[in-house]
Amino acid sequence: MKVLILGNGGREDALAWKLGQSPRIAQLYCAPGNGGIGDHAQCLPVDIKNVDALIALANQIKPDLTVVGPELPLMLGVVDEFNRRGWRIFGPTQAAAQLESSKSFAKEFMARHRIPTAHYAVCDSLDQIHDALPHFHAPIVVKADGLAAGKGVVICATKEEVISVSSEMLSGKLLGEAGARVVLEECLQGEEISFLVISDGEHVAPLAAAQDHKRVGDGDTGPNTGGMGAYSTSALLDEQMQSWLLQHVARPVVAGMKAEGAEYKGVLYCGLMMTARGPMVLEFNCRFGDPETQPILMRMESDLLDALEASIAGNISGEGFEWSTDASACVVMASGGYPGTYEAGKKITGLEDAAKLEDVTVFHAGTSKRDGSYYTSGGRVLGVTARGADLQRALDRAYAAVEKIRFEGAHYRKDIGQRALNGKKG
Repeated sequence: MKVLILGNGGREDALAWKLGQSPRIAQLYCAPGNGGIGDHAQCLPVDIKNVDALIALANQIKPDLTVVGPELPLMLGVVDEFNRRGWRIFGPTQAAAQLESSKSFAKEFMARHRIPTAHYAVCDSLDQIHDALPHFHAPIVVKADGLAAGKGVVICATKEEVISVSSEMLSGKLLGEAGARVVLEECLQGEEISFLVISDGEHVAPLAAAQDHKRVGDGDTGPNTGGMGAYSTSALLDEQMQSWLLQHVARPVVAGMKAEGAEYKGVLYCGLMMTARGPMVLEFNCRFGDPETQPILMRMESDLLDALEASIAGNISGEGFEWSTDASACVVMASGGYPGTYEAGKKITGLEDAAKLEDVTVFHAGTSKRDGSYYTSGGRVLGVTARGADLQRALDRAYAAVEKIRFEGAHYRKDIGQRALNGKKG
């Protein structure tokens, strides 16, 4: 069969890598793809923000299945348009994807369905910010309501900072339209966990849990990014906690969306804070996470294609999938200046040497390829990912591979997984 993946990041490279292992796939496409994805899928140029262009491309190559990687095409309704034409596509509809595309919708949905989350206030103006602030204690989290590529969350130490950040968001200076409405939240304390399930609209099957590292600097310092690394181990969530999360978070979300007329099919990413009061939902994403997908799929031993097709067909097995007991870890190598301004076009060397290391796979995120060489083309450039019998071995392998790769301005966190190794989690 022919499969088309939409997107061009590290998540899409990991999806292509994993789907490429399925014996049932004869031809794999990725649009628009990147330099590394082109090594195991045929990359096709397309504007991912243009649904008409995506329809035209699918009409041309006639894939048996399309897999949506990033959030923007979901928000724009690509699944609705493909469904209207009878084309099989993996991902939630535009209405269901509001769980990610609108933070205010997600918070109000959780309130309606009694899903545990932080105290919040939805604000459309500075007057509303001033009215809400007496109900919060600092630090306070300010979130842009719309999609902001992982950069729409600011933790403010004082109420004065809340006013300043909110003013910049609401004015459009900081994040454009994404910040036209903001959500204030109490700042939760604890360990963050990424808990992903695949839903068929009624049932859910859990994927392996992972922990992301969102801040740009070691020790969780500096601004938020799209993610600087992640790891996955069987110790992150025990069976009892996974069962609780399925019962109190994942299943109520899917049932609630169905009850509200927006059946949820696809990946549901639950970003959780494991607090002293119990697990609380920080956010939902309506697609595979990045960079969590890289270490999660490194541990997946069952055929991902079977899971995607079961989601579409409505027959997901609640028993889940087969997983390696190994740990896995991903270290993101980023361009100089990321998550701020950065220069592209820097030549990347050492990729072949890194790929020769045992149980190491280098996933390309922001790369291009010309004349046989790879160059940087994005903020997050590579997701250097490895497996090992335990987390320490997985990390050792990933960092050994990172040391072999060079490009001007490269930076990465040197403490991925360290909290787990120090006994905090996993």
